[in-house]
Amino acid sequence: MSGTASKDNTRAEEFKRATAGVLRAMAEQQDVQVAFQPGPSGVTGKRARLPLPTRALPAAEMARLRGASDSLALRLRYHDDTVHAARMPARREARDAYDALEQARVETIGSHHMSGVSANLRAKLTEECQAEGYDRMTRKDQMPIAAALALLARERMSGETSPEPALRILDMWRDTLGDAAEAALGEMRQAQENQTAYARAARKLLAALDLAEAEVEAEPDDQSEEGEDGEQSGQQEESPEGEGSSESDTDSMLGAQPEEMEGEAADDEGSESEDDAAVADGDDRPGGPQPRRERPNPSNEAIYRAYTRLHDEEIDADDLCDADELSRLRQQLDQQLQHLQGVISKLANRLQRRLLAQQTRAWEFDLDEGLLDAGRLSRVVVNPMQALSYKRELDTEFRDTCVTLLIDNSGSMRGRPITVAAMCGDILARTLERCAVKVEVLGFTTRAWKGGLSREKWVQDGKPRNPGRLNDLRHIVYKAADQPWRRARKNLGLMLREGLLKENIDGEALLWAYRRLLVRPEHRRILMVISDGAPVDDSTLSVNPGNYLEKHLREVIRDIEARDQVELIAIGIGHDVTRYYRRAVTIVDAEELGGTMMKKLTELFDDDMDAAWARATTERAALVV
Repeated sequence: MSGTASKDNTRAEEFKRATAGVLRAMAEQQDVQVAFQPGPSGVTGKRARLPLPTRALPAAEMARLRGASDSLALRLRYHDDTVHAARMPARREARDAYDALEQARVETIGSHHMSGVSANLRAKLTEECQAEGYDRMTRKDQMPIAAALALLARERMSGETSPEPALRILDMWRDTLGDAAEAALGEMRQAQENQTAYARAARKLLAALDLAEAEVEAEPDDQSEEGEDGEQSGQQEESPEGEGSSESDTDSMLGAQPEEMEGEAADDEGSESEDDAAVADGDDRPGGPQPRRERPNPSNEAIYRAYTRLHDEEIDADDLCDADELSRLRQQLDQQLQHLQGVISKLANRLQRRLLAQQTRAWEFDLDEGLLDAGRLSRVVVNPMQALSYKRELDTEFRDTCVTLLIDNSGSMRGRPITVAAMCGDILARTLERCAVKVEVLGFTTRAWKGGLSREKWVQDGKPRNPGRLNDLRHIVYKAADQPWRRARKNLGLMLREGLLKENIDGEALLWAYRRLLVRPEHRRILMVISDGAPVDDSTLSVNPGNYLEKHLREVIRDIEARDQVELIAIGIGHDVTRYYRRAVTIVDAEELGGTMMKKLTELFDDDMDAAWARATTERAALVV
């Protein structure tokens, strides 16, 4: 058996060396660092990450790894980050689609020039379609728009049909594209060798499909070309004004009341721009600049509200899937934990030592039972008739702390970010529980893409103007504060479940987590938010002002920070959250999340210890006087 295992290890190592060499050769960049790690593949700068192969390394796995390697190599060779960023949309869903379209371009170019690469990429794509369950989908909205557009663009550029599992659902997309989208796809096929022209055509495609991303101001050339698509030209001019009005409106809301946090009170100044009203009008308005007109009640658009809350849900993680699937997902998370266990555990142990150092140990002596008090054994030596003395440790006051971890469960967190977030939540819960600190792990997403039952009700009611939030919230409790980690450990694996991650409405999720903390008996409450982007919900933003969700998030954050009942801290993954939160940090790579979480918590507790030391010093000085 040992000889077989040794042979398997040697074979796997040889395969890894060969794969890394081919990747560098195809990318024409010999300085690329290739790492094999658990989890999905990806590339950051000059560092390529590939899934860790098993020792057995069957043929199917070899093909999958070769496809992943070829995909990264082609990205490094044919992709220019500067050109790509020049037309990068700001909205999350449009950004995902824009990235997917660019990946389809580089893989198609590589397939044209290398037949072996074409076969590897085809096998990889087929497996991805099967894993995503495209063959089981019966409605168009079940398939993420980024995946649909990438497959359609790949078909148009390569001339080959998509894998069998995706054909039926793609037919539904083809029937609803429209002439403008078809023209944009044709332009992308002609421009596939020119990344700049291709990016311009990709933006036209996004505009033709009425994605909110088309509202963002692009370069002058883009505006003149995208203006031909009608309504999108006007929306692109609107977005910058909308953002400016968001800043001015939020500055006037420092005295917000709790009812305003619920979205039941109007904005004090009602300063929404006329451009936002044009967005809220829906599809009935023509493109281009709109004439100003009087509105009967301008403040109505500034009120944050939900059209209906009947379909929102707050649910425990173990109620979202059966026990067998939860166990399987937990095993998958445990496999991922093996890779980061060493690094994050060192940081967790460091945090634990700091927390334990702050705990004052107190004992009760001269008891009839408990731990033998060695310090009083001398009395028994002097007088053998003296009874043995015992002691018992008193409960520490440091239990008076509760930490809530609120994790963004949106679709853009799919892959490495949500995996690392789940692992860090797991390790953080275990670490703080050993230090007698209560920990709560929460997640937020929506029940459906592009609106659910709430939007259906709005449509049935005749689509009234400015309806407010038009999607069904899903707030998930992975671990309650009073629940021991050993009973909640399986729940954290649910974050890896296919289809769970959808859209994100951050303001209401933050308010939900904040209210849960307020009812806790602990005196110190810490709320840590992990997110990778601004709030996004297409169904809501398509019929409300473009800054509707972001403005509400700013109001909630400002109110929480002003009340000073909860210590609020945020970590942004590839997204600048410092413009929202007073105490925040932004990281570029999800791999940095574990260390950043431990560092920020350590700083919080160090600040608490410094404050306690300052109070003690002041008290001693007063006694001396």
